[in-house]
Amino acid sequence: MIELRVSDLKQYFYCPRIIYYTYCLPVPRPVTYPMQVGTTEHEVLSVLERRRSFERYGLSQGERRFHVPLQAYSMGLTGVLDMLITTQEQAFPVEFKHTVQRLNLNAKCQLVAYAMIVEECLGKPVECGFIYRIPKQNVTVIPISQVMREKVLCALEDMRELIAQERLPEPPRQRGKCVECEFRRYCRDVV
Repeated sequence: MIELRVSDLKQYFYCPRIIYYTYCLPVPRPVTYPMQVGTTEHEVLSVLERRRSFERYGLSQGERRFHVPLQAYSMGLTGVLDMLITTQEQAFPVEFKHTVQRLNLNAKCQLVAYAMIVEECLGKPVECGFIYRIPKQNVTVIPISQVMREKVLCALEDMRELIAQERLPEPPRQRGKCVECEFRRYCRDVV
């Protein structure tokens, strides 16, 4: 089984070509300004979150862990979760995002994948997770539904097939995505 990262899922739902460029045609991946800002903001938020209550997550108590390395052997999937909240009975994955836009499928699927890995690693149920949008400091609850779990598993299968066949996927329908993509210089048929 081809080992994948949770961040690959996020990229796949943004544009499947990123998976092709990462695994089939490994090309240099430039670090963009938004990527640098996001890394810095994640670090600052990790420090601030240590002192905050659990109120914004609708919880009265819990334990926080930051930058949690996770691996699900059954899914062939690894990743580093921004924050994990655990209670006696449940676990709640939390992803930090630098966006004020509505949450797209790629961010939701990334969170669902982390939920599935957390369940495998900790043996605790994950019924929902949270996406913390840094600019507005608000939290969105994301239910971990069976439909979303199946979407993640299908995407992992599609990604592995794409890599095995070394097939360049079609570009995204929303070409506006290409403007900010760090791989745009490789898509001469689109840009």
